Amino acid sequence: MREITLSKAVNEALAEEMRRDPTVLILGEDVAEAGTPFKVMSGLVEEFGTERVIDTPISEPGFVGMAVGAAMTGARPVVDLMFGDFLFLIMDQLCNQAAKTHYMSGGKLNVPMVLRTNLGATRRSAAQHSQSLQALVAHIPGLKVAMPSSAYEAKGLMKTAIRDNNPVVIFEDKLMYQDKAPVPEEEFLIPFGEAHVKREGSDITLIATSSMVQVAEGVADLLETEGVSVEVIDPRTIVPLDEDTLLKSVRKTSLAIVIDEGHQSYGVTAEIASRLNEKSFYHLDAPVQRMGAMDVPVPFSPALEDVTVPTVETVAQTARKLIAREMFDAA
Repeated sequence: MREITLSKAVNEALAEEMRRDPTVLILGEDVAEAGTPFKVMSGLVEEFGTERVIDTPISEPGFVGMAVGAAMTGARPVVDLMFGDFLFLIMDQLCNQAAKTHYMSGGKLNVPMVLRTNLGATRRSAAQHSQSLQALVAHIPGLKVAMPSSAYEAKGLMKTAIRDNNPVVIFEDKLMYQDKAPVPEEEFLIPFGEAHVKREGSDITLIATSSMVQVAEGVADLLETEGVSVEVIDPRTIVPLDEDTLLKSVRKTSLAIVIDEGHQSYGVTAEIASRLNEKSFYHLDAPVQRMGAMDVPVPFSPALEDVTVPTVETVAQTARKLIAREMFDAA
């Protein structure tokens, strides 16, 4: 099977869906002539023209509001939000309008809109361009939230999102755009709410999102040399969440760590760990642990930034302590 970059996978998904459905359009800052700062959309304007690949003014509330209206009246817009940090600018359009329109109209109106944006620190982009804010939108009923961990997931989830009649937010890790993975040339979709067991194991479960899946796989490789069998699961979507697959794994291994690059307090790790603790309490040998980013603004200093997010080393150390039950000794 061929290998392509995550950037190319997203580009292919958009092009294929635009050829299939003339109501699909793209809008955002620098999406046409520049192809976005990460060059994900390069070449699309040449094929589909400026009426379907639309450069917008620098007004996130304005163009997201336009997309909501377009979706309500028959289009399937894909909105490019240059950085996930800009979610704060569009919370009304996304969370009050897009998320609630179907409910408030008694099911008469849909908002089939995709908001694609990014997450992730360690790119040296400082506090206002490095946040991982997936928990914000996952908290809002009416929104679906996808987090691809490779080029394969990026393409399959994007195509599913575009065909969904609900608003979907997709977070791509900005450091992964040039990462390659096997992606079929034939069409495929990845259903929402179906986690992927990336690696089977028997001693401990690592549940990881987005780029943290690579961290979890690195931990599995490292601990394998120490005789520890690690199961790695990628939820793929945090809304809807595939609880069944996660619970089945945790009930098998009896130990689990949840890893996400968002801030640890009140975040994705807390929600997943809480569900596992509630629904698998009698199967657990220890409480489910969680590892997220430090609860601090993302530093610009590389030396400081690098220690704010989970790494192979920090997760592996937590796993060792969990297996040895050391972390529950009185301190």
